[in-house]
Order: sequence, then structure tokens, then C-alpha cells
Amino acid sequence: MSNSDIYAYLTELKIIPVVAIESVDDAIPLADALIAGGLPVAEITFRTHAAPDVMRLLRNERPDLLLGAGTVTRTDQVKSAKLCGAQFAVAPGVNPTVIREAAMEDLPFSPGVMTPSDIENALACNVHILKFFPAEAAGGLKMLKSLAGPYEHLGVQFIPTGGITLDNAKDYLGHPRVIAAGGTWIATKEDIATGNWDGIVEKCRTVKALIA
Repeated sequence: MSNSDIYAYLTELKIIPVVAIESVDDAIPLADALIAGGLPVAEITFRTHAAPDVMRLLRNERPDLLLGAGTVTRTDQVKSAKLCGAQFAVAPGVNPTVIREAAMEDLPFSPGVMTPSDIENALACNVHILKFFPAEAAGGLKMLKSLAGPYEHLGVQFIPTGGITLDNAKDYLGHPRVIAAGGTWIATKEDIATGNWDGIVEKCRTVKALIA
């Protein structure tokens, strides 16, 4: 899948489950739940030590799952994500060194922005698909609309993450510059820890029905 195909697929899926997973043993049941729920994508964050092994396992065992790496804040994490099979990556902020490393690894990368200066720093690195983070804490959809306006003619698009829920996801996705939204509520730490795979399936189906 080419880089442009990856973003086209994210635009089609609309919701990206953001996952902090503590145990490799939970990787396959999680992937199967997301796939069964009709949302075959996961952003595995580098917030746990298990992240690289989880990504490697999912790439090998569940190749139909679109695999992303999250909380990518260092160049070694970029290399690890690529080596482990991640097909895209996101970060909470704008770090030109990390962006350059992602470009060298040919890994589609969306840095996190919440101000006009952040956006311009990302544009200076030739990145146009940006993570708006933390979305709700930074002012929500109203803030996103204000940020998007001055840069719309430059082709900037957004993936809002942070405080996105079933209740507000559809509002964000209604904005023409938003291609997808990321959220932890689809597969929470509690869901994973308790093996609530049926609950994850149901949440996937519910959000898909909402945004259909």
C-alpha cells in the first residue's frame, strides 16, 4: 500500500483506535476484535514497552490490519516502527529531526499541532496531514476551525486526537479538513486488561453506524 493509499484508507475508515497495550498476549485478540467490528486499524502507542513486539506480531499475523505507531517522539522510535511493520506514524508534537527521519524511512508521519506556529513548522518540513492534539483541551472543534482557515489553501488536513469520544466524533468528522479522528475509547486499557473483546467489537460497530 502506497503512502497516499494509506491516507485514503484512513479517510475511508474515519476512526483510528489509539491503543496502549501492555502485553503481547493481548495483541491478536485485540486485532481480531477490531477487524470483527469493521474497523481494521490500530495506532499502537510507544507508551508501553510492549509496543514494538505488538506491532511486529500484528504485522506478521494480521496483515489485513492497518498498523500505525503512536507517540513517536524519537528517531529510534521511527526506525523501530518501520522495522516492526508500522504503515504510518503520529506524534504529539512537531520535532523536525523526527519528521526528517520518518521521511528518510518513507514512513507516513503526522506530527501533532495545536497552534499556527506548529502548523507552519510542520509545513516547513513538507508535512500537510497533521494530528490536532490534544483536540478537546486545545479548544475543540471551534479551535480546529480557526486553525484550519488560514491554511486551507495549502492543503493542510487534520487527524484530531485527544478527548475524542463517541459523542463528539461525528462533529469533528463533519469538518472538511478532517480526514479521520483518533480515540482511546474504542479499546481502552480497561477493555484490554479484562479481555472485553466483545465490548470492543460493539463499540466499533456503534461508531461505524454513527458516522455511516
